[in-house]
Parts: sequence; structure tokens; C-alpha cells
Amino acid sequence: MSDYKSEVRDEMKVDWDVPITMDDGVVLRADVFRPIQDGQYPVLLSYGPYAKGLSFQEGYPSAWDRMAEEHPDVTAGSTNKYQNWEVVDPEKWVPEGYVCVRVDSRGCGRSPGYIQHFAPRETDDFVQCIEWGGTQNWSNGKVGLSGVSYFGINQWQVASRQPKHLAAMCIWEGAADWYRDMTHHGGILSTFWANWSDMQVKTVQYGLGERGPKSVVTGELVCGDETLSEKEMAGNRCDFGAEIRSQPLDDPYYRERSADWGKITTPLLTAANWGGQGLHLRGNFEGYVRAASENKWLEAHGLEHWTEFYTAYGVEVQKRFFGHFLKGDDTGWTDQPKVQLLVRHLDRFEKRFEEDWPIPRTQWTKFHIDAETMGLVDQAPASEQTVAFDATGEGVTFMSDSLKTETEITGPSAAKLQISSSTSDADLFVVLRVFDPDGEEVTFQGAIDPHTPIGQGWLRASHRKLDSETSQPYRPYHTHDEKWPLEPGKPVDLDVEIWPTSLVVPAGYRVGLTVRGKDYEHSNTTGERLSNFKNELKGCGPFLHDDPVDRPPEVFGGETTVHVGGGNDAFVLLPIIPPKSP
Repeated sequence: MSDYKSEVRDEMKVDWDVPITMDDGVVLRADVFRPIQDGQYPVLLSYGPYAKGLSFQEGYPSAWDRMAEEHPDVTAGSTNKYQNWEVVDPEKWVPEGYVCVRVDSRGCGRSPGYIQHFAPRETDDFVQCIEWGGTQNWSNGKVGLSGVSYFGINQWQVASRQPKHLAAMCIWEGAADWYRDMTHHGGILSTFWANWSDMQVKTVQYGLGERGPKSVVTGELVCGDETLSEKEMAGNRCDFGAEIRSQPLDDPYYRERSADWGKITTPLLTAANWGGQGLHLRGNFEGYVRAASENKWLEAHGLEHWTEFYTAYGVEVQKRFFGHFLKGDDTGWTDQPKVQLLVRHLDRFEKRFEEDWPIPRTQWTKFHIDAETMGLVDQAPASEQTVAFDATGEGVTFMSDSLKTETEITGPSAAKLQISSSTSDADLFVVLRVFDPDGEEVTFQGAIDPHTPIGQGWLRASHRKLDSETSQPYRPYHTHDEKWPLEPGKPVDLDVEIWPTSLVVPAGYRVGLTVRGKDYEHSNTTGERLSNFKNELKGCGPFLHDDPVDRPPEVFGGETTVHVGGGNDAFVLLPIIPPKSP
């Protein structure tokens, strides 16, 4: 007699709480959705912490309500009873001959154990779940990985291990470098993960038992049948924020939690969000460029973080990809160019295919900084100029003239700056902005925040050391392996990576570059919040850099001065895209 429940419902066979035993004896639990007709089918598998028994609607009501209202194609064709946060809806996949497997990661939902996110132990578990999925009697031996964010991040990790049955993966808005993409932007600590752990993981930790939610589908306790004390539960998880804060430089802790690009050979589709500054953007582009796989494609879109994965557009893209690699269907997937972009306009997105990334016909264009006129100009000023600002303040903005023609900016950007500080360090928050003819800033619905600027970059001055082999003029790459303190008052050169973006800027609009000493905030904040984040959404979503331990005022206070001219060429390098040749 099995220790899990099976039933037929909504034209699927569903196995609830299937045990998967790890090599150390811990038993993880999975829900398996499969076709009613016996056979061997490809597997779509996800492994993560958000509790497979917690419905999207109950766990993330503000996100679900907004998506369902604005995108009726998401809810169409499904009862939506099995919708979970950031994983596929089995009702849209099982009828087409897939098995959908959802695994509660160690210590979360109905899987017991110690929680240590993205650690090698989690990756070991993920490997074993993939191999389990590839060897069941209902499996054709091909396992595809699918999911958003956490369920994308850990795909990069596990693919580096090259599991035998891993046949394809779709990384939807999943970061890849635990240091650069996720925890330390330009070397500056992001407070996101500590808050995320409080809001999205502790709330579904195994052991909540009777104190936790019940599944609206099965009536079972979402967080296990065992009810543990708060002390016991605290002992079953790492202090995630403290763990990250204790590792200020890129070291083995970060490397073993990041992609090993040379070992990723699995066919892959990596999907980025233009508005995903802070988490859901950089790694998708880096993954496309740097992974060793011969079969790799890039897609980029906009809107909220959770939206396009579930829309008809996103599901169609995923089905064409997985249909080819998991089922052997002639979906036309390999006939299309490697890059599919939803190019952003002020009021819409337009789909366009490109041959590679960065786009090969990019015209890399320097907008030089003039500190006297506060302009972005065609030629670097001849005379030496300076402009200073409060080192933890709103900074200074340099503006271009009105653009004479419609101009597309699509790709990565970089700022070349020379600064000095009145202290031994300085944090720079660099924001790429666009303003309409009336001087109003143009912002967009980002992955999280409703007022996201078109581009952001960050750099701690003491982390300015570059990796010369990996850096590109349009994408500087910092080692983050040692600190180079500043000598107060002495200028140093900085190369600031600005994460990729896309916008077709109308004629008459202006481009701006702001150099700040703190996180960007939009001028017209709305008080908007989401149920799964602590802070008000003011322009950066939850991806803030305000940890007082990481940014002590005696070091990061004072004054920062930007130096330009006199042979020192300060500029922002932008990817200008000319129209395709007829």
C-alpha cells in the first residue's frame, strides 16, 4: 500500500504527496499531475520553497487578482484550482501529454528538513528529484525544468551538475549569479533576501502544521502534519539575511550557489523581464551569452514579474520549446532566430526576432557628461569640471538635448565615471532615465514596481576592480574579491554596469543619467504595496540597499564629487539600434 493518495479529477490523474527519498534519508514530497491514459510522457518538474499546497489565489492574492483581471487569457481554459505561485498550471499541460511534478524543497511545505536556500544540499536534492522523475514508469526519460524566479535560479545551479535525465529547461526571470544578480548589486548589499525569507518562506515552513494554511483543493495541511514549536522551526532554518551579510565579497560561498557556465550544456530558453531590475533580468541575459549549450534561446518581455509566464503568449512560447526538446514534435522551434524580443514602446510591446545578443547591428554611442551644463553631449568637455552631491542623497542628473529622431535603446549600457569621496568609500546608484517634452519622467510597470525607470546600475567604489578577461565596454565585470579603499579627495575611475533595457524613445524626448547616493525613488509615489513584500513600492520594488550595517554613515556619508573633462572622459555608453535593413 502506497503512502500517498491518488485520484482522478479534472481529467487528470493526481498523486498527492508522493515521497522522494534523498541520499541522506530525508523524504521530500511531490504532487504529480499526469494524463489519465497510461503511457510514458515527458516530465515538467519544479523544485522550490513556496508550498505546493498553497494556491496562488490564497498565497499571493494581490498578484493573482490583478493578473486575472487584466489578462483573462490566463484564467481561460482552466478551473484554476491547481494554480501555484510561479509554476505551470497542470490543466494547460497535462492534456497535451506532459506530467507535471511539483516538489516541496527541503524544509518547506510538506517536506521536512533544514532550510538553506540555494546551498549545495538543495542542489543535490534537485538532482535526485530530476533523476527520480526520469525513471518513473509514467516517464519517457526526458525531464524539463520550468518555473519563474526561484524555480529559474535553481535551474542554472542544477544544470551545472549535468543530471542524466535533464533534457531541457526554461528559465523564466531567474537570476544566475548569487553575488552580482541577487545579493550584492555592484558590491552593495540588497536587503531583499532577508525580507523575502520572512514574508514568503517562514510563512510556509514545514512544521507550521495546524498553525499554517490548509489546501483549498485537498483540505490537507499545507506545511506538514507535524506542528513544531517556534524554537524548533527556527532551528530548522538558516538566518538567511545574516548569512548573506556575513559574506561581503564574492567567495566560494557565492560560487557554489551560482551557475558554472562551462558545464551548462542542456538546451535552454532563458526569458528576461525588461523591468526586472534588482533580480529578474541580468542573469537571463548572462545565461544566454555565457552558457556552453549549443541549443540556447533568449526571450525578453515586460509587465509584472508573474504575468507573461501565464499568458497565452508565454505558454505558447514554452510549449513550442518543450514540444521540440521533450516530445520531438515539429513545432518549428529550431527554425526561428535565437533571440525573441518584445521591444518596448511607450504604450505597447512589439515582437521582433534578432540573430544574437547584444544585437549585432548595435551602434554603441557615447553620451558625454558635461558638469557645467549638466548635459549629456556629443563631445567631452575640454576643461576640468566637478559637481558634488550628498553621498547618501538624491545626487545629480545629466540630460541630453531633445532627440531629433525616434531612437531605440535596446541592450546593456555602462557608465564611465571619475569620482572622489570625502571618506574612504562611496556607493553609486546610477539610473538611466527618459523624460517627455514637458520634463516628466517616463517610467514603466516593472517586474514588481509600478514606476520603474528604464535602467539601473550600482557600484561601491571600493569594488571598482575589473575582471579584464570577462569585461566588455558595454558590460564591465567586477571581481568583487577585494576592497580598494578610497583616499579621501583623490579621484578614481569607475566603470558601472547598467542592466539591459529596451525602449523606443520618441523624437522630442530626452535621455537622462542620474548619479545618486541612495536607491531611486519616483517623484509620484502612490502608496502601492503587494501582499508578499514589506515595503511601499517607490521605484525599486523590494530590491533596496538600505542596510545600516552594510552602509555605515561614517564611511558612506559625507560628499561625493564627479570629475569630468580635462582629458577625463566621463560618459554613458548606450546601445542604439538602427532599423533592420529591408
